[in-house]
Amino acid sequence: MSDPRTELVGAGYDAMIDSWESWAGSIQDDPRHEWSAELTARLRPGARVLELGCGGGTRETQELAASFQLTGIDLSERQLARARKRVPTGDFRREDFTTIELEPSSFDAVVSFYAFNHVPRELLAPLISRIALWLEVDGWFMASFGTTDLEAWTGDFLGAPTFFSSYQPEHNSALVRSAGLAIARDEIVTISEPEGPVAFQWILARR
Repeated sequence: MSDPRTELVGAGYDAMIDSWESWAGSIQDDPRHEWSAELTARLRPGARVLELGCGGGTRETQELAASFQLTGIDLSERQLARARKRVPTGDFRREDFTTIELEPSSFDAVVSFYAFNHVPRELLAPLISRIALWLEVDGWFMASFGTTDLEAWTGDFLGAPTFFSSYQPEHNSALVRSAGLAIARDEIVTISEPEGPVAFQWILARR
C-alpha cells in the first residue's frame, strides 16, 4: 500500500500536469540535462535504466529511451499516459517507488530528477538501500535531493496540494554511502525557479 503522503504527490501531479510543464520549462539554469548526459556517457547502448518519478516523459526521459531500455515509475496516471504517448518504447508503470520491490541486479542505472524531495525523508534510507540491490554490479545511481532540514511540508504547489520533505546534504551523502554506493560526483546546484533561487544536491554514485 502506498504512503498517503506520496499518494498526495501523485494526485497533485495529475491536477497540475500542464501548469507544471509550463513552470518547469521556464527554468533556464536547470542542470538535469548535464547530469543526465554524464550518466548516459557511462552506460553501454541498450543498458537497462529505471527512472523513478518519470512524470510525463519530457526531454531527459525521451533521450534515455532513445538509447536504453527504459522503465519509468510514477504515481500520476495522467503523467504516465502522456509519457506513454511521447515515449512508446518505454515501459511505464503506476507504482509507489518507496514501496515497490524489484528483482536484484535488474538495472544498469537508476535515475531520479526532482522526485526525492517529495519522498518522506524517513523512507529515503530504505529506498536507497533497495536501489542498490536493484543495480547490477558496477551499475550507476543518479538523483537530485532537497537540501533543507525539512521533516514535512504539505501545502499548495502550482494550484494543487503536495508534500515535500528533505535532509541536509551531508545526510543525503551519508545515506548513499551507507547503501554501499561509491559517490563519483556530489554537488549543490542552485537554480532560478519562478518563485526564486532553490538549491538541490545532485549525486552520481556507483555500486
